[in-house]
Amino acid sequence: MAERKAKTEAPEKENQETKVEEVQHLQDKRMDIYNRSRECPKTALREIQSGRLKGKSDINPMWRIKKLTELFGPCGIGWKYTIDKQWTETCSTGEIAAFVNISLYYKYDGQWSEAIIGTGGSSFVSAEKSGLHLSDECYKMALTDAISVACKALGVAADVYWNMDATKYDGHNQSEHQGSQQPNVFSGKQLQEAIDEVRACRSRAEVNAVWKKHAAMQNNLEFKNEIQMICKRFPK
Repeated sequence: MAERKAKTEAPEKENQETKVEEVQHLQDKRMDIYNRSRECPKTALREIQSGRLKGKSDINPMWRIKKLTELFGPCGIGWKYTIDKQWTETCSTGEIAAFVNISLYYKYDGQWSEAIIGTGGSSFVSAEKSGLHLSDECYKMALTDAISVACKALGVAADVYWNMDATKYDGHNQSEHQGSQQPNVFSGKQLQEAIDEVRACRSRAEVNAVWKKHAAMQNNLEFKNEIQMICKRFPK
């Protein structure tokens, strides 16, 4: 009887491991573009020296073009965009802003994607100390901004934006976090490293250790999903 039970349990365990591997493969494929484009080299970053975004990072727009080309091929063949709308808005101060809506498309596994929408803006007429200043490159700059917004949806330079978002509201609602000993702030790279640690686990004890080690990520859906999948492989 024990031998028959062992023979029955063995195929079930193999099937369970196969399903976990299939789910893992599917998730890896879904994250393929994101993970291949998330890191931005320091040479493509420039610190913003003034204005409301002082201290944040500005990404060289040509780096995004290079990354899209690396991922999908030349513009017009592997990726493309259409300009759907251009317009201006005037405020009471006399300043005018220009805006552009685009649709970004890319070819993946031989098929064109659906439209990825991006909206960008830039100053057309701005108020300066010497008076109103007119920019003849406002639509070009708004287009660059719109492309960056669409690229963000693919995960391009995600680590940069992740870090910026994590500290965007620093100084606000501090009372809500005064009792916290470990802030839930981490970079996209740190998240990926934690996920890699989860995938490398070979026992339930190792899973528990990784879970405790990365307490700051315990509310992150992606990290929790990885933990749940590996726990199915190593039940208590």
